[in-house]
Amino acid sequence: MRMERWIGKVAVVTGASAGIGAAIARSLVKQGMIVAGFARRVERIKEIADNLEDSSGKLYAVECDVTKEDSVIAAFARVKDEIGPLSVIINSAGVTKESSLIGGTLEEWQSVFDVNVLGLCLCTREAIRTIRETTAEDAVVIHVNSLAAERIPFIPGFSVYPGSKRAVTGLAQTLRHELAGTHIRVTTISPGLVATDFMASYSMFSPEAMGMMPTLDPDDVAAAVIYVLSNPPHVLIQDIVLRPLGESW
Repeated sequence: MRMERWIGKVAVVTGASAGIGAAIARSLVKQGMIVAGFARRVERIKEIADNLEDSSGKLYAVECDVTKEDSVIAAFARVKDEIGPLSVIINSAGVTKESSLIGGTLEEWQSVFDVNVLGLCLCTREAIRTIRETTAEDAVVIHVNSLAAERIPFIPGFSVYPGSKRAVTGLAQTLRHELAGTHIRVTTISPGLVATDFMASYSMFSPEAMGMMPTLDPDDVAAAVIYVLSNPPHVLIQDIVLRPLGESW
């Protein structure tokens, strides 16, 4: 892996307090990057950082609610002023809520879109502004998407979640158009079922049920991030789909 050029460079990882985001943050720090971990639960990020003290990089805990514009703007201002020039943004923050399209509430639907779509848009906008102000070389935007953006399994209560992830696919392509002619690359990584607490809100995904299903590990998604970054600046990895062996949907 050709990660040497990223040593000492700054990356923002949203949703860094748990699951996929935490795995990505850990992996980047071990590769020597300076990571600003965005989350509401900054104490969780501080715990992760304490366990990375022997790594060559560094993890900073940055409080950020991606659904609040003022919070996002303030978090990126802190990155710029206190941490360093930004090179990489990884939008990993995501939520899901067991609901339905025929009986759900606007509040339930909106809570998913606020994080998965609008929060991603806010963080991407501020990241691009910061990158353009401070970085003159290679830069990368990575959206952690979902296989459910393309292949929708029958999961009771899935509701608007697949739609929110299909939106991410469209947003990535539109962003590539807007960034045409720049040095900024845009990638989506779409995993199948990942063994995290993310799906715990669904009644059908008990720990026992999850133990019987083919799943990915969060570190598998983090490895895909490293693969994207390890490629030279002239190579765009547009989309990566990761599936656990044996997943049938």
